Amino acid sequence: MAGHELHYTPPMPSFDKPVRLLIVVAPYYKDIADNLISGAKAVAAEAGASVDLIEVPGALEVPTAIGMASRMADYDGYVALGCVIRGETTHYDTVCNDSSRGLTLLGLQGVCIGNGILTVENRKQAEVRADPADQNKGGGAAAAALHLVALSRKWAGRTKGIGFRPQGESFRIAGETEGPSQA
Repeated sequence: MAGHELHYTPPMPSFDKPVRLLIVVAPYYKDIADNLISGAKAVAAEAGASVDLIEVPGALEVPTAIGMASRMADYDGYVALGCVIRGETTHYDTVCNDSSRGLTLLGLQGVCIGNGILTVENRKQAEVRADPADQNKGGGAAAAALHLVALSRKWAGRTKGIGFRPQGESFRIAGETEGPSQA
């Protein structure tokens, strides 16, 4: 059983300037969401990060809210929280796949997101995973967001060359010019 295995977790990064996280939660199962939030807030506080919290109707709206916030607000990272429990229809598959896909696409665009949307077979699995004293998946999502924020800051300002221009070097313009011959 995966819950009894030991997993490596990298040490939490440290920050030289404050980190602002936005927790976006779908509180469809309120008690589970509250535990996820509690775990996420505790990890954020341990890292010295400030946290804002917003609620959205469901897991499908979490990526949309994070996408909007990444364009319109001033956060360093995002924590996606919620719970999807398998039911009798294929709606479960749609919600799990599309919420995850939306978060992944945002992440590939450089948005620092920790995904703590639980996708489980039953309530008991959700309770164990959400419990800050057990698997603490909310805390894990906050930690993931913080690690990505640290990477983002580490790589900020670094550029690779554009087109055929060597990075950081000038190049000579071919032919006769009326202006400078170096660019």
